Amino acid sequence: MISVEEERRIVPFECRRCWHVWEEEYLVRHIEDAHGNEATLWLLDGVAVPPPAPGARCPRCGCEQATTFPEGYLLHHPELIPREDAGKPDATPLLSPVPKPLY
Repeated sequence: MISVEEERRIVPFECRRCWHVWEEEYLVRHIEDAHGNEATLWLLDGVAVPPPAPGARCPRCGCEQATTFPEGYLLHHPELIPREDAGKPDATPLLSPVPKPLY
């Protein structure tokens, strides 16, 4: 008899070039056959992929030097997650308080 267990894992990453922080959600299947042989299958969006590891490609700059953190890391560091409700920059031009030169 084959037994299959599934779990969802959210893995945080950080790019070492542009410092972009993101998370990817994996479905991990643990499979054991009738003979006791075990296998683990990692799926990302339904596609089998290697387990997450340092060297992942950054979705922002394309650098292949991203690092991983333990699951739940960003829960303790919410400042690393960009806010979606962040406002747009003010378009008002800045005026310098320094007078222009007379020449």
